[in-house]
Amino acid sequence: MSLLAQLTAAIGDGSIEVIDLTAPLSETTPILKLPEPFGNTVNFSLREISRYDERGPAWYWNDIVTGEHTGTHFDAPVHWVTGRDGEDVSQVAPSRLVAPAVVLDVADRVAADPDFLLQIDDVRAWTKANGPLPDGGWLLYRTGWDARSGDQEEFLNADESGSHTPGISAECARWLAEETPIAGLGVETVGTDAGGAPGLDPPFPCHSFLLGAGKYGLTQLRDLDRLPVRGAALIASPLPIVGGSGSPARVLALVEH
Repeated sequence: MSLLAQLTAAIGDGSIEVIDLTAPLSETTPILKLPEPFGNTVNFSLREISRYDERGPAWYWNDIVTGEHTGTHFDAPVHWVTGRDGEDVSQVAPSRLVAPAVVLDVADRVAADPDFLLQIDDVRAWTKANGPLPDGGWLLYRTGWDARSGDQEEFLNADESGSHTPGISAECARWLAEETPIAGLGVETVGTDAGGAPGLDPPFPCHSFLLGAGKYGLTQLRDLDRLPVRGAALIASPLPIVGGSGSPARVLALVEH
């Protein structure tokens, strides 16, 4: 039996489970809100074209209105000024969209401090316990924040001082970008950076360093608690938008039982 036949058979008999890490996409999906004078994306919406009526008696279809960075989505290098000469989302090689993934879980620490920032020593401690970060793979950063994804205000967790959501320190973001073999970072929050990232040096360091290094981002993931610490395979499927800085994506994990 070929390797592909073994894979499809294993999916069919349940010995490999397909886990959907994608948040449903609707008009209530939380979106990033930047302060003035910066521009903001629109909420996702459907615009009905016909629904088994005089506009089209046998078919139902819609136009969709969305931003590239809405819901569970993929960040391409060109999304950030540091990656402006890099790939747009249509140029990402398909082989880069199927890769191993590991899960670094700090949900207990985030429960006590929503502004928690991952440090280099945290990742080093994880690798000492669990092995190296995957070459060409994904570091999935579990914070438990997906539990808030049903409500815009709770998800952004903002007050007069700004948004309070977990992320990664500037030093750790630089280290992940320059010193580790990962292809990208996946998070449960609205973006790869912490809510307090505008005040870091540089601002939005995950975007600045990782995208500047030609790496990728995945955001608003869910159900990372269903994945093993290591051993999952991740499939990310953004739309190949020519010139696009990113795209909503369906993100699936394959987990062997």
